[in-house]
Amino acid sequence: MGAGKTTVGRALAKATDKQFYDSDHEIEARTGVRIPLIFEVEGEAGFRMRETATIAELVQQQELVLATGGGAVLSADNRAALRQHGFVIYLRAGIDDLYLRTAHDKNRPLLQTANPKERIRELFEARDPLYRETADLIIDTSRQSVQQLTQSLLAKLEHLHAHRQA
Repeated sequence: MGAGKTTVGRALAKATDKQFYDSDHEIEARTGVRIPLIFEVEGEAGFRMRETATIAELVQQQELVLATGGGAVLSADNRAALRQHGFVIYLRAGIDDLYLRTAHDKNRPLLQTANPKERIRELFEARDPLYRETADLIIDTSRQSVQQLTQSLLAKLEHLHAHRQA
């Protein structure tokens, strides 16, 4: 969370003329409520079930850029669906950057603790290996603008595509 998935995803979709989806936004649109309320009523397990169903549906579409919630990789089903149906990019940021980007965001239920920075560290340590396992491409988001990240991603994707064609 806070790595820039939604912002960079939107920019990448626009640059490649693809449709953009954010699985968290889709869940909110389908339920009519914000994610913190889903966590409050159904718990994290209930939210994760909704997330898995939403991702399974979205990856069936063609020509899209999909940003998932930070915890989507916790599910083996999600990791498999993403790998099977797409090219997975891990936007990796350091703990300090993630903290600065998310510290005051009340729409992040997992960070509503006495020590959100420590919680980010715990989440990062648990999730980073799963992101690495799932990703086709890892890119560091620290100290780069959205435009720089998008241009870097486009160049890397073009290079990979050209390499696969050869």
